[in-house]
Amino acid sequence: MNKKIVHDALILFAFTIVLGLILGLVHGITKEPIDAANNAAQQKAFQAVFADAEQFSLAEYDANAANQLLKDNGYSDVIDDVQEAKDGSGNLLGYVITVTAKDGSQGSITFSVGIRMDRTVNGYSITDTSETPGLGLKASEEDFYSQFEGKNVEKFEVVKQTPAADNQIEAITGSTITSKAIANGCNAAILFFDNELGGAK
Repeated sequence: MNKKIVHDALILFAFTIVLGLILGLVHGITKEPIDAANNAAQQKAFQAVFADAEQFSLAEYDANAANQLLKDNGYSDVIDDVQEAKDGSGNLLGYVITVTAKDGSQGSITFSVGIRMDRTVNGYSITDTSETPGLGLKASEEDFYSQFEGKNVEKFEVVKQTPAADNQIEAITGSTITSKAIANGCNAAILFFDNELGGAK
């Protein structure tokens, strides 16, 4: 009886080892292409919000301080990444700030916001979302995102009617929650830029 238990245990142990090796091998094979695809998507987003930049490099910043700043100002958003956007001569044009908005209608929305050194918002590009096609996913369409482009405002405000001020953004029909999530994320990026990256001095 004891020999059978030991035998079965050894078989189970060997099976576990082999399975672990297979999973490790699969992970090793798939990790590089997945990382490459994610990096390509990020670079595409950076370029979308800073078309005149020729190089992007990771900016130094205190992630804990950044997110505490947002929290202290009533934002649930999180700063995920900050890139310096530079021209071909290495001159700093501005920053690409990647934000995760926690309050989308279907969950979190991650997007990159381009802000020039004079504080002008170039625009944003969504990199990850679970929003509904035909509703919240319209935040990825030009009719909506173009409202943010070229704006230099203290804070964006979402309205349901035709905007009457430069800082007002007309909500996506049927997706006010998503519209506000995007606007809040852009506002969080502006706040971070003003307080941690020097703002427009």
